[in-house]
Amino acid sequence: MRKRTKAREYVLQMLYQADITRGSWQDILDSFWLSNDQENISAELKDFSAELLKGVVEHMQEIDEKISKYAANWKLERMAFVDRNIMRLGCFELIFREDIPPKVTINEAVELAKKYSGSESGKFVNAILDQIKIEKEK
Repeated sequence: MRKRTKAREYVLQMLYQADITRGSWQDILDSFWLSNDQENISAELKDFSAELLKGVVEHMQEIDEKISKYAANWKLERMAFVDRNIMRLGCFELIFREDIPPKVTINEAVELAKKYSGSESGKFVNAILDQIKIEKEK
C-alpha cells in the first residue's frame, strides 16, 4: 500500500475517534501513534498524517458547510461517522491542498468508503466530493 494511502487510513481512524470522543486533535494524534508504535511508522508518514488531521480539524466548520451544501436531504450529523469523516478529509484536500490532484483525492476517498463503509458509500462520497471539486474549479 502506498504511503499516502496508508496515511489517509490513519487519518480516517483519528477523525473517527475525534468525532466520537470530542478529544483534541493533538491528544488523538499522540495516543494513536502510541497505540501503533509497534508498526514502525515512518516519520514521513506521521508528518503527512498530522498535516491532514490538523488541517481538517482547523477548517472543520468550512468543510462541514461545504459538505452540507451538496448533501441534499442529508444532515451532516445523521450521516455515518465513517462517510462523514472520509468526506471531511477529501474536502480538506480538495480545497486546501494544491499539491494533491483532485482526481487522486476523490479516488482515494471513494476507495476508503468502499473499504470501510457500506456498499453505496463510494457513490455517495464521489457525488459530494465531485460537486465540491466542480465548485472550486469555477
